[in-house]
Amino acid sequence: MKLGGVRESDNVQDRRGSPAKKGAVALSGTTVLIVLVLAVVTGKNPLELLSNVSGEATPTTQSAPADPNDPEAIFARKILATTEDAWGQALPKLGKPYRAPTLVLFRDAVQSACGFQKAAVGPFYCPGDSQAYVDLDFLDALQKKLGAEGDFAKGYVIAHEIGHHVQNLLGTSKRVAGGGKDEGPTGSSVRLELQADCYAGVWGAYAKGKGLLEVGDVEEALGAAAAIGDDTLQRRARGRVNPESFSHGTSAQRVRWFQRGMESGDPTRCDTFGAEEL
Repeated sequence: MKLGGVRESDNVQDRRGSPAKKGAVALSGTTVLIVLVLAVVTGKNPLELLSNVSGEATPTTQSAPADPNDPEAIFARKILATTEDAWGQALPKLGKPYRAPTLVLFRDAVQSACGFQKAAVGPFYCPGDSQAYVDLDFLDALQKKLGAEGDFAKGYVIAHEIGHHVQNLLGTSKRVAGGGKDEGPTGSSVRLELQADCYAGVWGAYAKGKGLLEVGDVEEALGAAAAIGDDTLQRRARGRVNPESFSHGTSAQRVRWFQRGMESGDPTRCDTFGAEEL
C-alpha cells in the first residue's frame, strides 16, 4: 500500500507495554480452531496454548513500553485513519453519523469490556466499549503461519474489525444477538462475519479510489480471507470439515463477500442477512 501521505489517526491506544488484568474468558469455536492450527504449524502443545488463551497461565506481567513510532504502530494508525475517512463518507448515506471507534494495540493479553483476552483469540471487536483490539505480533505470526502475507492483508484484518463497529452503529449486532440460529453454514454468526468481510471490501474500494493500492494488494487481501475460512482452518486443524460448527464462513464465501464490497464500494450490497445464498 502507498501510505506515505496518509494521516495517522488519533483514535489509537497503545497498551503494548501495559499489564493486563486477568478475568474470565469464553472461547469460541473459531478461537479454538486458530489455536489448534497454530499448534500444528509451530509444533507446540495445543493444551498449553489453549490454557494460555483461557487465562490459566502465569499472570501477565508488565513488559517494556512499545515504541509508539515503530512501523507497525504507524501502519495501524494510518489504516484506521483510512477506515475513518471511508466510513465517514459512506455511513451518512445510510442515515447514520459515523462515530469512529478506538483501536487498541496490545501485546500478549488485554482487558476489554468483553472480558480478558489473550492474543491467541486473534483480533476482535468489543461492542461493549466500541473498541477494536489487535495484537500486532500475533497478526504477523498468523500471516506467516497461514500464508496471509502483505500490508493490504493486514489492513483487511483491521478493516474487518471496523466492519463489526459499523454493524454495531447500525444496530445489526444487537439484532443478531437477540435471537436466531447462531452457528452453522447459514447461521447468524456466519452472516455477521461475511458482512464484516464485505464492509472491509467497501474500505478496500475507498483505498483503491484514493490511489493507495499497489499491484498485488487485492490478491493479498483475498489470500487473507481465504486463509481464515472455517473450512480451511478446520481442515488444517482436524483434517476434516464440519459445516455445522461454522462461525465465519468458508474461504470461498469470505473471498466472495470481500470482492462484492470491493467491486461495488457500496455497503448496501453487503446484505448477507437477506441473501439466500452466501
